Amino acid sequence: MADKHSDSKLKHEQVQYLEFLSKDLARAKAFYTKSFGWKFTDYGPDYTAFEGDYVDGGFTTGKPVKGTVLVILYSDDIKATQQQVVAAGGVIVKDIFEFPGGRRFHFTDPDGYELAVWSL
Repeated sequence: MADKHSDSKLKHEQVQYLEFLSKDLARAKAFYTKSFGWKFTDYGPDYTAFEGDYVDGGFTTGKPVKGTVLVILYSDDIKATQQQVVAAGGVIVKDIFEFPGGRRFHFTDPDGYELAVWSL
């Protein structure tokens, strides 16, 4: 069976997005544009998203602390994926919520790492 997202970057339950904290979004944008050619789209004063050749992500305002990168997976069926996470022993720390561009939830794995899952 062909993947219904075969022509896009969206792959069911795969890492798709990284989210960083930054004290200075303008500085982060300048650095990553100059270093890697990432293109940025601002969503208000406290969030900017980036696109690279093989990675998408964003920066939100906050104090960077080691371990604060948020790994975000994509899901074709966010409710089913949330149920799988819980059944596997994950703990939901932010239930499904709407954001510009889709919906997502956050969970911790058995080691306490926080990840998120998003869907259109």
